[in-house]
Amino acid sequence: MHRTYVWDPVVRLFHWSLAAGFAANALLTDPEGNLHEYVGYAIAALIGIRVIWGLIGSRHARFSSFPPDAGAAAGQLSDIATGRMRRHPGHSPLGALMIYNLLLTISGIALTGYLMTTTRFWGFEWPEELHEALVSWAEISIVLHVAAVLFESRRTKVNLARAMVTGYKEVPEARRERH
Repeated sequence: MHRTYVWDPVVRLFHWSLAAGFAANALLTDPEGNLHEYVGYAIAALIGIRVIWGLIGSRHARFSSFPPDAGAAAGQLSDIATGRMRRHPGHSPLGALMIYNLLLTISGIALTGYLMTTTRFWGFEWPEELHEALVSWAEISIVLHVAAVLFESRRTKVNLARAMVTGYKEVPEARRERH
């Protein structure tokens, strides 16, 4: 196995804190309660930190290392369909699209949640309806994200979930490709 350090502590702490916060608000807190609101503010702060870290952070944390690229994502789908094994040092092209999707969706959830607490939007239905639609989209996206991580971990023989815990990707030496 070739072991490469990929995910710094800020990325890993962000990832698991966001997952815990989203799960708490989706499953455990009362949507009308103060705790739900406070967790939402914490999630918004996490997104803010991640955006800053995406500009100034370590190599694989920077947005410039995984730009959204539909062509590259189509290439990854082609690789999957044809059985081609291409391992990516950081986010894969499809993974990058999912990261942007989740960052934008969860930012929208935080914004609409905040709007519902303001006097200006109090009583309007659209912020709550949009908030609920975005939560549903995030839940679908998270299920797809987890399924893709499991699928790609099995397909590429790289334990992606472990890498997000330890910071290291372990790639089989004989089949490793550089990109």
